[in-house]
Amino acid sequence: MQAHSIFFYLLLLVMGAGVLHSLGAGSLFFFKSSGVKRSNNFYGLLMISSGLTLLHNIFVITGFYTSYPQWHFLPVYYTLALPVLLFYYIKLSLYPAYRLRLTDVKHFILPVGQLIFFVVLFFMPLEFKSRIDRQFWNPFYGAMEQFLYLTTFFAYLYFAYRYIRQKRLSILHRGNEERQVLYLHILVQILFVLFVIHTAFVVTDFVAYTFLNINMRDSRVYAALGALSFTALVYWLGLYGFQVLFWGRRVFGRKKSG
Repeated sequence: MQAHSIFFYLLLLVMGAGVLHSLGAGSLFFFKSSGVKRSNNFYGLLMISSGLTLLHNIFVITGFYTSYPQWHFLPVYYTLALPVLLFYYIKLSLYPAYRLRLTDVKHFILPVGQLIFFVVLFFMPLEFKSRIDRQFWNPFYGAMEQFLYLTTFFAYLYFAYRYIRQKRLSILHRGNEERQVLYLHILVQILFVLFVIHTAFVVTDFVAYTFLNINMRDSRVYAALGALSFTALVYWLGLYGFQVLFWGRRVFGRKKSG
């Protein structure tokens, strides 16, 4: 995409608004008094993590890291945290009495590892980190990371859906509780559709470049649509978040447990 194109700036405007949207709404979840505090915190972290990841995408598209290499590996890339945070938000919303156990640690290994990877490299000398880029087998920033990101997102969406379905079968016309499950079901349904579209762009780009030696991002239209596929995910998380913060208070406001 060329920087002088009006469509380029429109794309940046849409993406930038998505960043502000998710960071602002995500922060409000930490001050939300109604609902389950722990699930609120997980959704707040989910929105902030998705907004920061979108910010990383803006930096890549604009060539910010190329122009300012000292900012390369700025820790704003959290692809591996997104599915885990989503899953625990849904699980704790449905089962607020659940307490995190030692067995839950395994779910956070990859997200924490990715955070540590970026923090460590960010503070490395420029001459060292300038020799490091996306590598195929890197589980935190490369082809393997993208594979883990896509597969774990679908896996955790499936696990979340099973919890929703299980809860739905156990309740019969219980007012707010039934509507809460419906809210979560819609969240997962739309996320699944949007993520299938996003995955199609990621996989097509990888296959074309790896096996056909074609860089799909040379096409301005394809690059823009690929960027918007993730942006749409961020906007949906933000829209749902505002629904819960305001219009959904009567649904998610019945519990005040931690």
